[in-house]
Order: sequence, then C-alpha cells, then structure tokens
Amino acid sequence: MGGQRRRTISIVNLANEKADASLAADVRGANRLKFTPDGHLVLVTTHTGKDLVVIDAHTRKLLKRIPIEQHGASGIQVQPDGTRAFVACPRDHYVAVVDLHQLRMVAKIDAGREPDGLAWWTR
Repeated sequence: MGGQRRRTISIVNLANEKADASLAADVRGANRLKFTPDGHLVLVTTHTGKDLVVIDAHTRKLLKRIPIEQHGASGIQVQPDGTRAFVACPRDHYVAVVDLHQLRMVAKIDAGREPDGLAWWTR
C-alpha cells in the first residue's frame, strides 16, 4: 500500500488463531479495545487520534468517532450496566465520561498526572 499503514482492526478466529477479516476503521495508533457488557459496541482508543472510535460489533461498521481529548487516549472502562464508558486521557490529565446511549462525551474527571489503566470496583 505504498508504505502507508492500513489502520485496520483485525478480527481473529480463536479456533484457528488466524485473522478472519479486517475492518477499515482508520484507527492510526490504536491503543486499547473494549467491548460493552452486552457485546454490542466495540470501543477503541488511539495514541495519536482525538476520538473514541465506536464500532457496531454485529454489523462491523463504524458508528461514530466521539471527540474526547487533544493528545491521544489509553485505558477504557465500561460501567457494568453499559450506560457509560470512562476513557483515560493521559496527556490531557483527565478521564473522559462518555454516554454510550447518546454516543457523546458528557463530562471530564480531573485525574491528576497521566491516568491510564482503569478498573471498576464495588463494595
């Protein structure tokens, strides 16, 4: 392809451990990938992009690019009921809160210096 990276997401068949298909999602510098609890959405962050990439897992189509940061994103954690995603934006020093029904960022949580990995904990 003329020296350019394909910027795709590969779908791997776990039975034969081979890539069955690729999605042309233009995800340069893809960093993390997370499925929502219901398996409907795939969320992808990139080191170099400004958007959270949202893909429909069943149709394998790009649904939306949600602007969330200026300098790339890292960790993704989805609320157990699937209503919100939390996305670490380390170089911008916050966690973006994304409404997964409206597919838009609704808040920022000041997280101090360079947040990355996220986890959900309940008592």
